[in-house]
Amino acid sequence: MSVRPERFRPDDRRVRVQGHPVDTYPVLPPEAGRGSFRRVTVTGEEVLGRPCQEVTGFGTPELSTLIDDMFLTMHVAEGAGLAANQVGVGLRLFVYDCLDDHGVRHVGHVFNPVLDLHGPDGRRLVEEYEGCLSVPGAAKVVPRTDRAVVRGFDKDGAPLVVEGTGYFARCLQHETDHLFGHTYLDRLSRRDRKDALRQMMDRQDEVFVGRTERLARLVRG
Repeated sequence: MSVRPERFRPDDRRVRVQGHPVDTYPVLPPEAGRGSFRRVTVTGEEVLGRPCQEVTGFGTPELSTLIDDMFLTMHVAEGAGLAANQVGVGLRLFVYDCLDDHGVRHVGHVFNPVLDLHGPDGRRLVEEYEGCLSVPGAAKVVPRTDRAVVRGFDKDGAPLVVEGTGYFARCLQHETDHLFGHTYLDRLSRRDRKDALRQMMDRQDEVFVGRTERLARLVRG
């Protein structure tokens, strides 16, 4: 999912890591510092269109490496979230580094997420522009609820609950959609989908160049 700038500044702006506030946190997450860049898949590729597999074996070096690589890839691509199938891996995992509507930064990863949108009395539908790293250069208005809770597991298999409001709630919904084989294009009318794909064709080369340049800057340190 693409980044949107922050809006408001509440009193407590501590970063939430895996749903818990921390007093200090670096601009570049530690995972990204350990990771390697992976190519971001593009809409139309098979791995993006099929449901991802549930993860059953936690605590492996392979999963830790995947998380690290996804964090770096997300930051190079200037994203707020990234699902595993967006780097070609069909597992139920996404990572995020996203601001909510109060300017609070949320950072973490979730395996096997289950989305809870609350009852209709406790949420409202918000229509805002949404982008996707797998639809490079395009953005369209997509309705999402303003509150969302994701229940899942961390890399060691410990249960976790992450709650989001505003833009972060949108991010949680967007990334969970990916793991079921959907992109935001699937939520658009035929006309809007066609326009989004046209935007992508017009702008994707510029997006790819930007990613290459940002990766080179990170490698140089």
